[in-house]
Amino acid sequence: MTDHSISDGVSIDVDPEFENDSAYGGDDWVSYQSLRNKEYCLPSDEQQFEAYEAGHLVDLILDSERENPLFRAPCGDDKEAPLHILDIGTGMGTWVIDVADMFPNSIVRGVDLYPPPITWMPPNCTIEVDDVLQEWTWREPFDLIRMRNMIGSFDQAEWDRVYQQCYDKLKPGGWIEQYEVGPFVECDDGSLPEDSVLSKWGPNIRGCGERAGRTCDVIFTMAKSIREKGFIDMHEKNYKWPIGPWAKHQKFKEAGLLNYEHWMSGIEGWCMWLLTKFGAPKPWKKEEVAKRIWARKPFPGEVSQNMKATTESPQSRPVTSNE
Repeated sequence: MTDHSISDGVSIDVDPEFENDSAYGGDDWVSYQSLRNKEYCLPSDEQQFEAYEAGHLVDLILDSERENPLFRAPCGDDKEAPLHILDIGTGMGTWVIDVADMFPNSIVRGVDLYPPPITWMPPNCTIEVDDVLQEWTWREPFDLIRMRNMIGSFDQAEWDRVYQQCYDKLKPGGWIEQYEVGPFVECDDGSLPEDSVLSKWGPNIRGCGERAGRTCDVIFTMAKSIREKGFIDMHEKNYKWPIGPWAKHQKFKEAGLLNYEHWMSGIEGWCMWLLTKFGAPKPWKKEEVAKRIWARKPFPGEVSQNMKATTESPQSRPVTSNE
């Protein structure tokens, strides 16, 4: 690894194999990482980073009743215990920074395909630019390896490779925790019209992922895949992410408001690569994707037409692998 300072007191470790690569590959509409020659479907631009930040805050709100809302694995019960923690697909790096603050005696590492736009990190926090599909070179085993929102990142063979490396690099008794969002949007009362944009969203993205060889339904396969690698004592917890501030309960109202912003910031990035390369019946034009996306973002007087239309209203359903 080579250390690159990006601001006062902040350094990013970059694998020398990728040191000559630009972290931001060019695109007419959005920027993508360049380590895998644009094989990864999500952009690495400011708008996508805003979506990561909003999604992280939704996570914290939904687990706000817990003393530690950052992860559920019991290795964090003793905040004084020194832990070695890895966050795969760290994105903005907000999670690793928060964990490093909460566990000052621990070493917390984040890894992703691009450097995050951050200006400060705790001294016990490191973020590395690397590809987890390559052989892992970390020498010290981990107490916890965590992943979140990795939808569309790998094909099944690559997922198997990542899970195997997680197993090999964990200490005996160490934990893996994965938190994923499904591509489907639902209403508990069944009031979301079948021909609505939101109803069609999940099947469309899922189909694009299948054609791309990048599964977008890892939420349905991760438990089986993790168990097959030899992990035991598995727990699962389902969450509902309301989209919009329609819920009566204050916690879900706040989460829904942030998740609405999460969707508004993230939806262009979620769609662009998949639809322009693997859209059906033929790939979409970039202008067509953007035009449709922009049309879906309501003006203040139109909010009730889509995101906030019913009593139950739309929600996505993340699942985490630890209870």
